[in-house]
Amino acid sequence: QVQLVESGGGLVQAGGSLRLSCAASGRTLSRRGMGWFRQAPGKEREFVAGISWTGSNTYYADSGKGRFTISRDNAKNTVYLQMNSVKPEDTAVYYCARNKGVESMSYVNDYDTWGQGTQVTVSS
Repeated sequence: QVQLVESGGGLVQAGGSLRLSCAASGRTLSRRGMGWFRQAPGKEREFVAGISWTGSNTYYADSGKGRFTISRDNAKNTVYLQMNSVKPEDTAVYYCARNKGVESMSYVNDYDTWGQGTQVTVSS
């Protein structure tokens, strides 16, 4: 069984940058797509970005296009989310998740393993 642990969250000013990491233990992440989601208070969990298991294909929600970059290092069993030009509306708990092996990457139900989340707070 794989466990996912996010890190890198914190408090950042609007316009700043943050890099989130998601480290896997127990089993490797190879041959599974990975995704980042976020959930703000009172809102549903929403897709942020996804990446194929080779890293050759990436997917982004409109909210993060041009500002966020997802990447992965399979040798380190780690997935990253680089967040640039952050906005107050990016404030949320960010979760990484492992795709269950389906082609779709954008829905909560596409994933079978979740981390505990890391808080990102953007001040204006």
